[in-house]
Amino acid sequence: MIGIIDYGMGNLFSVHNALIRLGAETVISGDPEVLASCEGLILPGVGAFPDAMTALRKQELDVFLNEYIKSGKPLLGICLGMQLLFESSDEHGYSTGLGFLKGHIAKFAGVDQYGNMYKVPHMGWNKLHFQLEHPLLDGLEEDYVYFVHSYYAEIEQRSELLASASYDVEVPGIVGLGNVMGMQFHPEKSGQMGKALLQNYIKLAEEKERLVQ
Repeated sequence: MIGIIDYGMGNLFSVHNALIRLGAETVISGDPEVLASCEGLILPGVGAFPDAMTALRKQELDVFLNEYIKSGKPLLGICLGMQLLFESSDEHGYSTGLGFLKGHIAKFAGVDQYGNMYKVPHMGWNKLHFQLEHPLLDGLEEDYVYFVHSYYAEIEQRSELLASASYDVEVPGIVGLGNVMGMQFHPEKSGQMGKALLQNYIKLAEEKERLVQ
């Protein structure tokens, strides 16, 4: 069973439907007791970082997730959900995140090194470049995925960068440390590549021993 965390912010049903199409059993819930019984969790997210953290703390899901990852079961953050895994963000002022991964969430500058302006938020397809071997990437080749974001992760550890995309800066597309993983893009909207990544995550939930650090 894959649990989709309901904290009031996220494309819950698009992720749910994508998992169902892949044959996975899923449940949407904000109840820690229900989520604790799941073999893997997905933390989706659409909206602002500080609002999302406020919602998680209000439901005490931040405390629950801290305990959940100690079990060795996998946690996958998607889009804003990935950003929440980091220590802090500049969105609407400085705020702290879950702190499972070291790094900070920063806004795109909107101008490249040559002084050319570009649109923020970025909405569209960009190619992933694999950086490390990882079970999430098993059997896959580099391909395009769909991003919608104004902020990106400035990671501290290159060993946690699984795949990146090229903008005016290198943008972490997939990150991972042990059983904590994140995808900045929307796999549920990313065609065959997105389906394959979600399928690999489902496999990870069934084989959690592969995630022990």
